[in-house]
Amino acid sequence: MARHSGGRGWYGKVVGAALGVMLLATGASVWTAQAGDADDAAPNATAPAEPAAKPVSADIAHASEKGKRGVNITIDDGPDPKWTPQTLDLLRQYDVKATFCMVGTQAQAHPDLVKKVVADGHRLCDHSVSHNTAMDKDTQAYQSKQILDAERMITKASGGVRPMYYRAPGGAFTPYSRKLAASRGMRPLGWNVDTKDFERPGTDAIVATVQRELPNGPTLLFHDAGGDRTQTVEALRRLLPWLKGQGYTFGFPVR
Repeated sequence: MARHSGGRGWYGKVVGAALGVMLLATGASVWTAQAGDADDAAPNATAPAEPAAKPVSADIAHASEKGKRGVNITIDDGPDPKWTPQTLDLLRQYDVKATFCMVGTQAQAHPDLVKKVVADGHRLCDHSVSHNTAMDKDTQAYQSKQILDAERMITKASGGVRPMYYRAPGGAFTPYSRKLAASRGMRPLGWNVDTKDFERPGTDAIVATVQRELPNGPTLLFHDAGGDRTQTVEALRRLLPWLKGQGYTFGFPVR
């Protein structure tokens, strides 16, 4: 799992004003080293008012519930009123279920889309409040607020359906954040193939990246927000039937 570039992300200015918080991809190999040992630190933040789901493993998930021929489609940074509906239409067309890693403020702004994602049978993932890709360098209190506030925002927007995973922005996990998310029933979620779609390298390049790097593992990273996602939509339009033709099945990451 390669670390994403992009600093504090494209949400920084908007979220900084709204919430008052300060806010190299280098390959597609599985990334876990930065996350450390989950036992090194334990969450000590004040627990949210609502009861948590059953705790899950704090290890970063990469495998698919579908086994060796399973593929996990994961889609980050939304929901977005233009690109999420197009993505949902494609997934529905090919009968594919995906995991949507949502930014809390985006979920809060577009609860109708969060509900559509759930209604279509997809899973939710906490992607923090403000997409700060350097949050692993900040305090535990800051990390707690980013994770728990986003969990609340997404759960409220969905009508009560909780996120089942937590993906740190840019892969900026810490032992503390992994332990905290797992204690809330959210499995830390990595990726095996970074499609680089966020950089808009061209549809052909996105498709080629997936086809070349799929042997690295089953969890594919796409985006449905953060700018023009035309290339992502077109790449999915080509990749979904190709993956089926190669004998892959679509599922969810292990929990």
